[in-house]
Parts: sequence; structure tokens; C-alpha cells
Amino acid sequence: MRIFRHFEDLPAEFRGAVVAIGNFDGLHRGHLQVLGRTARLAEAAGTKHGVVTFEPHPRHLFQPDAPPFRLTPFRVKATEIERQNVDFLLALHFDAAFAALEAEAFVERVLIAGLGVHHIVVGYDFVFGRGRRGDAALLRRRGEETGFGVDVVGPVGHGDAAAGGEIYASSRIREYLHGAQPMPAAERLGRWWEVDGRVREGERRGRQIGFATANLKLEEYLQPAIGVYAVRMLIEDDAGGWRPGVANLGNRPTFGNGELLLEVHLFDFDADIYGRHVRVAFIEHLRAEKKFAGIDELKAQIAKDSDAARSLLADPAYAQDRFSA
Repeated sequence: MRIFRHFEDLPAEFRGAVVAIGNFDGLHRGHLQVLGRTARLAEAAGTKHGVVTFEPHPRHLFQPDAPPFRLTPFRVKATEIERQNVDFLLALHFDAAFAALEAEAFVERVLIAGLGVHHIVVGYDFVFGRGRRGDAALLRRRGEETGFGVDVVGPVGHGDAAAGGEIYASSRIREYLHGAQPMPAAERLGRWWEVDGRVREGERRGRQIGFATANLKLEEYLQPAIGVYAVRMLIEDDAGGWRPGVANLGNRPTFGNGELLLEVHLFDFDADIYGRHVRVAFIEHLRAEKKFAGIDELKAQIAKDSDAARSLLADPAYAQDRFSA
């Protein structure tokens, strides 16, 4: 997949494509319907298919002081989009000047002059342009006038969306994660929700008490419910695949300095992975974070948490590949 940051001077082979447009945070099952429609239309037309998205997410511009909220920072979102066999990704820089662009100007400059689109696919609630004045009706009107097609994917969701079921939405997935419910979030994402990053140097306190941990900061990711989770970790260049473990996400009230940290203890694993890139899949929330009277009490609780996580992760209902079918 090719990634472009500018719509001007796009290589000729990527013009005249079928493109999906949206923010696609999380790339959940609803988004996959949009990308799937895009791929089918492109195959029928014998052209390439791409995704047009906006970076940083518009919320960063309009709510700069809001806490991190993203399900998938750009690097992860791009990876997930590439897994859908998309030919190219156009990540348009969303700043104040871009936000001030009228909807009609976006269509003219970006979609017609820049991409020369053959067909556009959007979700039913997609809006764009200054004041969010652009919508599917505008796209269809301009498409009829200039010769590109427009498909609008209606609401899809968990259960029968048309009969009042829950519609797939990034905002709802965030609510599940804030509410310590990673399984419903995963069911709507179509995969376990993950945090990725590089393992950072810590105080090595976990190793001193017999439970070594790999420590990560959440960075751009939203903060799910604080507490202890059953997790799996995938380490770069590690033939062991997804390794089971238990993790604490919190401020470490017993010994910590108040800094929010994700600390992952892998079972039956003792290699040095400082500086390595890892992915941590959140499988189930086990308990809230708490402060302990001392090391012995903390060690006893970690042992109990580890037993609980081992048992849960051995259950086929929580298999890593549960959503791959």
C-alpha cells in the first residue's frame, strides 16, 4: 500500500480510483463494510481502490485540551487499512486552513482535480467541509454533474441495526473500554483492542519482587478503565507469537510516582525486551487497581491475578484468533 500526504501531483496510476472517505478511527466492523464496498466497486471497474482520511484526527484541532481518545493512532490505523489490501492511503493534513475549506471546494480541489475520482464510498453519517456542511447529497449532486459515482453505506451494527440494534461506532467502542468491557469492544472492532509501542526502561521493581514487567506509555491512545487485565503480547522478531500475561494499567499507588503506565507481566518468559516494539491485546478486565500495605501483600495479589489470567486465557472463548474467521 502506498501512503500519500498530499493530493496534488498524485501519480497517474492512482487517479481515477474508487475511494472511501472518513476518519476510520478504530477501523471497526462498520468501517470494514465501507472498505469492502470500495474494493468490490474497484474490482468491477478495473481500477485501484484507496482510502482518504484526515490526520491528525479533527478532534485534535477542535478540542486540543481533551484527553487522548484514539482507538488507533495513525501508524496503527494505516496498518489495519493495509491489511484490507487497499492500494493507497491519502492522509490529508487537517489543520485550521483545511478545516476552513468549504465543502464544495473540497470536492473540486481534492476529489475532482486532485484524485480524479471514479467513485466515492462513504458511511451514512459522513459530513465534511467548513461547518460540516458537506454530506452525501452534495457528493451525489456533484457526481451527477461531473461524472463520478457515489455509494453510501447505511448503518450496520451488532444485531439488526435496522430494527434498533446497536450501530457500530467508534464512540460506542470507546465507552466500552472506558467501562472496563474489552470483550464488547472487541466484538465491534472485529479484533482485540490493542496498544502498541516500545518497551521503556522502568525501575525494575517488578523483577525485584519476582514479577518482571514490560512497561509502556499510552501516548496517543485513549485511556481505558484503570485496573488489572488479562492480556496477550506480541513482540517484534519473536517466534513465540502472542504470549499470555497479566497487566496493570494505572498509577501504581503502592510504589508509583503517579505516572500512568501499562505494566505487562508475561508468563514463563524472562527475555530482555527493552526497546523492542510490542503489541498488547486487552482481553478481559480482572479487577480495579488498589493500594497494598506492602510488598508481600502486593506479591500475593499479583500471584492471584496471574492465576486468574492464565485460566481465562486458556478458555476458547478468549482465543486470540476468535475474530479471524
